[in-house]
Amino acid sequence: VHSSALLGQNVTIGPYAIVNEQVSIGDNTTIAAHVMIEKWTTIGSDNSIQYGAVIGSPAQDTKYKGEESFVRIGNHNHIREYVTINRATGKDEATIIGSNNMLLTNTHIGHNCTLGNNITMANVVHVGGHVIIEDNATIGGLTGIHQFVRIGTGTMTGGYSRLIQDIPPFMLCDG
Repeated sequence: VHSSALLGQNVTIGPYAIVNEQVSIGDNTTIAAHVMIEKWTTIGSDNSIQYGAVIGSPAQDTKYKGEESFVRIGNHNHIREYVTINRATGKDEATIIGSNNMLLTNTHIGHNCTLGNNITMANVVHVGGHVIIEDNATIGGLTGIHQFVRIGTGTMTGGYSRLIQDIPPFMLCDG
């Protein structure tokens, strides 16, 4: 744990986890073994981040040149094993994860994405950069989401889907 990291009360950090500089972690958050939390990341309270997750790594974007950008995560999220969340491209930009979300194993959230609240993503959902996912969406496993797509409130997407265009609110989507 870097000396500049700010840890709330009752934060648990597992063995071999790394919490880098300029990280803030809220109360009652659990960080499992082998988790990497990179600089410029803020994590709220009552989150669970499981084994091998990588939060706040540099954007996977050729435009990213190391500028200060952020990952901001709300409260009460379950971030499961090997989830990756990239920080944003662009100075002072952020990748934002709301509250009460469940991101299952091997989910990837690309740079500059915004996720609302109460979202469930099954295993191996890969989200390209600049995607917006609104509240109460459910996304089935092994789904790829193209960059710059917007997924509306209350949508449900079947597994093995490829999303290359916007999904309006309250729609069912498959394929």
